[in-house]
Amino acid sequence: MNLRAKISVLPDGHRVHMHDGPIDLIVEAFADPIEVAASYRDASRRFIDVLEELCSELPLLRAPMRKGSRLPEGRVARRMAAAVAPYGERTFITPMAAVAGAVAEEILGTMTSAAVLAKAYVNDGGDIALHLSDGEDFIVGMVERPDRPSLVGTMTLDSSQPVRGIATSGWRGRSFSLGIADAVTVLADCASSADAAATIIANAVDLPGHPSVVRVPARSLAPDSDLGGRLVTQGVGELSKDEVGAALDAGMAMAKALAIEGLIHSAALRLQGETRVVNPIVIPRSVSDEESVLPAHTAPDTSIRSR
Repeated sequence: MNLRAKISVLPDGHRVHMHDGPIDLIVEAFADPIEVAASYRDASRRFIDVLEELCSELPLLRAPMRKGSRLPEGRVARRMAAAVAPYGERTFITPMAAVAGAVAEEILGTMTSAAVLAKAYVNDGGDIALHLSDGEDFIVGMVERPDRPSLVGTMTLDSSQPVRGIATSGWRGRSFSLGIADAVTVLADCASSADAAATIIANAVDLPGHPSVVRVPARSLAPDSDLGGRLVTQGVGELSKDEVGAALDAGMAMAKALAIEGLIHSAALRLQGETRVVNPIVIPRSVSDEESVLPAHTAPDTSIRSR
């Protein structure tokens, strides 16, 4: 029996917090109370097994994805592998690049299989899996940087749009980055795909060899990191306007390529106050001081609310 997992209803009485080791979820469903309760019950039962399943295949999940790589067996692990597979021949990437999004998808899928829901989301540290039935929508907040709740705008996603996954990556976030983006937010078909793509694009926002960028081997910060000795960003000094533009240009080139391939629908890249957007299928709008979309207990990477 898993005695680590902690599952509780948040003070608002609507959202559920699920925590187990590095996995930290905010879950919310909208429907008849009986249906909502059923979705939370099954999600909780599934959640307590997820971390142990992932740990049972951890060496494989930390190995680089290549053509012909052995596939994992667990459902979440297979989602991870599928999400990073398109990138395996072009760059270094492991299934761990999609772990948060894949976990969010798994729990959301359990909820929608258990009950008839109007809409629902699972937010795993800012990587979000969405369920929207016809006519429903969500307002999603975009932040300036993942390590603090500083919203720079919101966008409305509705059921007619293809987006069901959102992810944010950057050097200030909870995971390591090879690039210097403050935040890259990606909209994709599903959360695991968005998670992998956000990692790839954030890595591409870069100024290789720049003296104002502090990098250290990943293993010096986390001995078991899947990045090993690769240099990860730990600090970015003030950059000139031209330098910011050059780094964002590199990231935009990658984001546009992924959009052309159909791997993402849209992306917003932010670095030192400047934002670039690829395929703005939804137009971000500014947030007033009175209108916060960042609820308590939600991870700072990306926020979400109903209306």
